[in-house]
Amino acid sequence: MYGLSVRWSLADAPPGTLERLREYVEAESHAKFAGLPGLRFKTWRAREDEWFEGTYVFVSDEVRAEFQADFETRAADAPATAMTGVAPQIEPFEVVAVVRGPAGFRSAARFEG
Repeated sequence: MYGLSVRWSLADAPPGTLERLREYVEAESHAKFAGLPGLRFKTWRAREDEWFEGTYVFVSDEVRAEFQADFETRAADAPATAMTGVAPQIEPFEVVAVVRGPAGFRSAARFEG
């Protein structure tokens, strides 16, 4: 499996940016990616005042490369770019292994706490 990390810095983002990003994921982004062909899973990760990231895992390197090429053409107009005020760092990677623990996954726009 092959992945892509798309990370925006929050270091100089306006106050409340991470909360706006959380709301965007819940209201729009989650549903958008739930039906993306070739996507195995996506996670949204963040560190308050540091960064916000989308991490994608695809069925093949070809699907990853196609998604990456398309995203790079529109990254400047991405909602997270508008909210953070900075362009993302985009980095492909290989997934060596994934394990599903006994607690499993819950596919929802807001992760249970």
